[in-house]
Formats: sequence, C-alpha cells, structure tokens
Amino acid sequence: MRASKNSLSPTIQMRSSGFTLIELMVTIAVLAIIVGIAAPSINTQLANQRVKSTTATLVSALKEAKAESVIRRQSITLVVDQTNKTIELQRIVDKQVESTLATYTFNLKSAIKSDSTNTKFEPSKVANAMEYTICDNSTSISPMKVVVSATADISTKSEGDCT
Repeated sequence: MRASKNSLSPTIQMRSSGFTLIELMVTIAVLAIIVGIAAPSINTQLANQRVKSTTATLVSALKEAKAESVIRRQSITLVVDQTNKTIELQRIVDKQVESTLATYTFNLKSAIKSDSTNTKFEPSKVANAMEYTICDNSTSISPMKVVVSATADISTKSEGDCT
C-alpha cells in the first residue's frame, strides 16, 4: 500500500513543506556578495562601451562629411557641440551656415575634446588636420583618439588624455 501525503504525520509534513528562514537569508546574502563584486566591472564595461559608441558615431559623421563634400562638390564642415551633445554636418557659404545636412547625437556621459570645434572637408579630398579625444565622465576609462589627416584619412587609436 502506498502512503499518501495525507497519511503522514503533521511533523513530517511541516519539515518537507519549504525553505527555512535561515536558508533564504543565506541565499540572499550570497547573492548580495556576488552582485557587490560584479557591479564595479559592469560599470567599467558600460563606460568603455559609451566611449566606443561615441567614437563610432564621430567616425561615421566624419566619413559622411568626407563623402558629402566629394558628392556635392562643396565644402562640408563637421561641428561638435559639447553643450547639446551633437555632431552636425553643415554647408557653410560666406561664413554663414547655409544648411545642416545631418545631425548625430552622442552619449550625455561622453565628451569629445579637440583644439577646434570643427573640421572642414573640401571636395578635393583634403581636410584640416584634427585630433579628437573621446572621454567618459568615469576617469578610470581609457580614452579613444580619432585622427583626421590633411588628406582626409580617418583613423582611431586607443590612447589620449582626458584631464
């Protein structure tokens, strides 16, 4: 004859009916320790990803400005606006913005630093040489550098100084 749960004594039923408070507390404590160890590395990874994403956005904007200047046979200026966290491609005629061709946004926690706020691409495939350093508000993150040569070549390096 098989014993059913109803035929067991009440003390045996109580022992096998769940977790004790101590078991739950130990499990929560172990999870808290694991999260405490993992949190700093997750923050570092997120900051690194922000720098890479902003670098990719800047490189895309630079390449588009270079291509548009050749296609349109006009000078195209790339302008970085730190206040609004935007990158704009502008067509400037007689020192006046005639039109904005494209606008890119980058992460609010990122910063793009350079000696000048704009880079001008000419239809003859030349540009004013420029170096941009992409930083994050977390100082422990290694910055990225985007270099625009006088021949409008665009390259990235994992170096720079964010101070």
